[in-house]
Order: sequence, then C-alpha cells, then structure tokens
Amino acid sequence: MISQALLIIGASIFGMLGFVHLIYTFFTDKFNAHNPDVTEAMKSTSPNITKETTVWRAWIGFNASHSLGSIFFAAIYIPLAFLHIEFIVNNSWFAVLPSIVGLSYLLLAKNYWFKLPFFGILFSTISFIGAFVLINT
Repeated sequence: MISQALLIIGASIFGMLGFVHLIYTFFTDKFNAHNPDVTEAMKSTSPNITKETTVWRAWIGFNASHSLGSIFFAAIYIPLAFLHIEFIVNNSWFAVLPSIVGLSYLLLAKNYWFKLPFFGILFSTISFIGAFVLINT
C-alpha cells in the first residue's frame, strides 16, 4: 500500500530530524551563539517569567522538548502505519493528523529555522499529504 509507505517515510524523516536535533542539543555546541558573549549572557540571566532557570537552560530545554516531540510523533506513527494501517485508513483524525503536524512544523521551519530542517519537513509533509489523498480516494 503506497499510503502506508508514505506515512512511514514521512514519520521516519520526522524521527530522524528529532533524533539529530537531540544529539546536537546535548552533545555538540551547534546551538551556541556565534558570539560567545551572547552564550555567556544567556547562561547568566533569567527570563522575566522566573528566576528558577536561566535563558540558557530554558534554551536547552526548549530544544530538547522540541526534539522529543518529533521523536515521539515518529514513535507513534511508524508502528501504527506498519502494524495497524487499517486503523489510520478508517479513522479520519489519524489520517489527517500527520499532515496537520507537518504543515505546522513547515510554517515554523519557514519562519524561524534554516534550510535543512525546512526541506526535510517539506518532504515529510508532502509524504503525509500524499498518504492522506491516497487514503481518501
């Protein structure tokens, strides 16, 4: 079933992007500012909402939770598409949800991120929309 393959491909891309993002967050300096003074300022100041954390710790937490969201999404849809494609095909919400998630992330990528995640999410979203169209025809 082509729709099944498209769902698995799209979710796999999401999972891979999330996993790489998580590795970059905790094991590289790729999310440090180019200007080391900015990174130091982030580490030494708190956001207005609380003094319980720093901007830097919040930055790491936001990046990690973002990664985990993508990984979790993939962890749900890959086995669901592999083992229970009939459930997705027979449930409009589970059929359209990947397209909604993909389009949401695509808007974020276009407005706030850079080319590599944008094109990965674009390809993933095209896969999700293709699967949805095939399921509903």
